[in-house]
Amino acid sequence: MNKDNKKYKIAIDVMGGDFAPLNEIKGAIRAYNNKPENIDLQIFLVGKKDLIEKQLKELGNPEFAYEIVHADEVITMKDDPTDALKNKKNSSLYMGVDLVKEGKADAFVSAGNTGAVLATSTVLLGRIEGVSRPTIGSFFPGVQKSVFVLDVGANSDCKPNFLYDFAVMGSIYLKKILGIDNPKVGLLSIGEEESKGNSLVIETHQLLKKSNLNFAGNIEGRDILISDCDIVVCDGFVGNIILKFAESILTLLKAKFKDYADKSLVNKLKIGVSLPTVKNVLSDFDYQNYGGVPLLGINGVIIIGHGKSSDLAIQNMILKAVESVEKEVNKEILIAIKNNS
Repeated sequence: MNKDNKKYKIAIDVMGGDFAPLNEIKGAIRAYNNKPENIDLQIFLVGKKDLIEKQLKELGNPEFAYEIVHADEVITMKDDPTDALKNKKNSSLYMGVDLVKEGKADAFVSAGNTGAVLATSTVLLGRIEGVSRPTIGSFFPGVQKSVFVLDVGANSDCKPNFLYDFAVMGSIYLKKILGIDNPKVGLLSIGEEESKGNSLVIETHQLLKKSNLNFAGNIEGRDILISDCDIVVCDGFVGNIILKFAESILTLLKAKFKDYADKSLVNKLKIGVSLPTVKNVLSDFDYQNYGGVPLLGINGVIIIGHGKSSDLAIQNMILKAVESVEKEVNKEILIAIKNNS
């Protein structure tokens, strides 16, 4: 350990996700082994101690900086978020967020129940001052560049000031994490004209138009992946549908390529020759490469992952959490919200 290195402690919900605890533990090990050279990383493995120790033993008891935090309850994907928050305070999810609240961990990552992560984080950590609602954003591959769409499920029913705050927080996140100096913001609607859309979109358009954000105006659904916008803002109901639809594209393309190859030997040879290119193109649609998505607007760094997260995705979630802490995303959001209010 280099005394000049920056030290970060990340808590992980080892019992969250469809393949817990194996993928969570393997991902934690990968994150530790692939962390930046100037970072000292300690990982809290939050979950059932006996299962964690058994899994570590099966993996050959690998050496990395970790501490097991025993939690004897598990919040499942079927649990109601509000009920889980009230009745499962000994769960890995609740205790992981509580580590952040107590200042023992710098960030928390989970591939568990998204609604429960949102509810627990909001109650235990509270919102950043001035933020109307926390939001979840997700990266989509685009023709020109990746597009950050938010909200993708945290808030089904929104008010104009919610969407406005989403745009502000998304802009800060891209600036700090991707180094985009002045992210271009698009508002999802059914037409480019500012008079198009429902009352939510029309009123939000006016808020964004008057702001000091780099607002590009309304964009339509067909423009999400082909426009030059860095950010697309919408309510969580629409955003979650877009996210789930996008996730199905990779499965569809793989099935189409397989159907084509199965039709003849010649087709198999064609696919075989082009396979490296095909894999490279399809990798842009693979959520594993993006890791998790940030929960923005909370007084703490929270990264939420896909329930089916692989160890690669878990690794990227942890490293994304480290980066968010290091670049003080929340501090910048607080400043931006105050300046734009």
